Amino acid sequence: MIPIARPGIGVEEQEAVLRVLATGQLAQGALVEEFESRFAEICGVREAVAVSSGTAALHLALLAHGVGPGDEVITTPFSFAATANTIRLVGATPVLVDIEPDTYNIDPALVEAAITPKTKAIMPVHLYGNLAAMDRLLPLAEAHGITLIEDACQAHAASYEGRMAGNFGTGCFSFYATKNVTTGEGGIVTTNDAAIADQVRLLRSHGQRERYLHVSLGYNMRMTELQAAIGNAQLKKLDQFTEQRIANAAFLDQHLSDVVQTPVVRPGYRHVYHQYTIRIPESRDAFADALRARGVGSAVHYPRPIHLQPYYQESGMRVSLPVAEAAAQQVLSIPVHPGLSQDELETVAREVRALCQSR
Repeated sequence: MIPIARPGIGVEEQEAVLRVLATGQLAQGALVEEFESRFAEICGVREAVAVSSGTAALHLALLAHGVGPGDEVITTPFSFAATANTIRLVGATPVLVDIEPDTYNIDPALVEAAITPKTKAIMPVHLYGNLAAMDRLLPLAEAHGITLIEDACQAHAASYEGRMAGNFGTGCFSFYATKNVTTGEGGIVTTNDAAIADQVRLLRSHGQRERYLHVSLGYNMRMTELQAAIGNAQLKKLDQFTEQRIANAAFLDQHLSDVVQTPVVRPGYRHVYHQYTIRIPESRDAFADALRARGVGSAVHYPRPIHLQPYYQESGMRVSLPVAEAAAQQVLSIPVHPGLSQDELETVAREVRALCQSR
C-alpha cells in the first residue's frame, strides 16, 4: 500500500536524539533556541517561539493578542477542529464564513462582510499548504485594525510574492508527525512583534519571567530538547522536501488535470503541497475504497466541516455554509509526499487516472 504520508526520519534525526539522551538535558534548552532561530530565519521574521503543538501555538497566539470573552474571530469551517476550538478555549466566539470553491481557503469577500465591532481577529487557514488570499486579507485586516493570526500549520515554506507564511501576521505552525517537517509533536509561533513573542514565552512556561518568578498565569506548553533535536535535523531538509513535493505535484497535475479537478495555485502563490487534493463529484468514498484496493492510500481532509461537528451543533451553532459542505463530500487527498519513489508516483497517477476514466 502506498501511504498518504511517510515521515522523512533518517539517520540524522536518530543521531540527534541519541546525542540529547546522552547529555541528560531533555527539557527546553539550547536546541530549542537553535530551532527557534532557524525557523524565524526561514519565515523572515524577528521572533519565533517554540511550543508543544500547533494547537498550543494557536491558543497562545490568541491569548497573546488579548483575544477573549466578548470577542469574535473570523475563520473557516473547512479545517481541523483545533482552529475553532482554540478560539472557544480563550472564551471568544468563532465566526465561520464559507470558502472559495477552488482553493478551499476562506473567501475574503465573506470575511469582509462578517466584520463587526466585536471582531478582534481574522484567522485564515493556509489549507493543504496553499496560502489563503493574503493579497486581500492582509489589507483588509490592516484597514479595520484587526489582528491577523495565520493558521499555517500545513504551510511550512509556502509563500505569496516571496513573502513566507507566518510573516503576514502572527503565524502558527505545527510539527505533527505527518507535517512537511516534523518534531514528532510540536508547534511554533512566529511574529515581528517582540511584545507578542514575550507574551507567548510567558504563557508557554507557567507565566515565569525567570525560574520560580511567576508574573502571570500560564501553561506548560514547552517544546523539549528531543523534539528540537529532530526539528533541527528536519529543517536542514525542508528545501529538499518542499521541492520534491512541488515536483511530485507537477507530475500529478500533468497526468491527472484532464480527468479530475486538481489543486488550484493562483499567480504569485507557492503551494507546498502538504496535501495534494483532488475533487470527486460523486461517490467519493467508493472511489477511495477502489483506490485502496489498487494499492493506493488516500485520506479525506475534512469529511465534516467544523460547524457540523457534534460539539458545535450541541453548542447551538446554526449556519449554512454550502461550499464547505459540498467540498467535505467530494475532496480526496492522494499521496504527494517526498518519500514517494518514482515508481510509486507513477502508480498513484496511473491508478487515479484509470479510476477517473472508468466512471
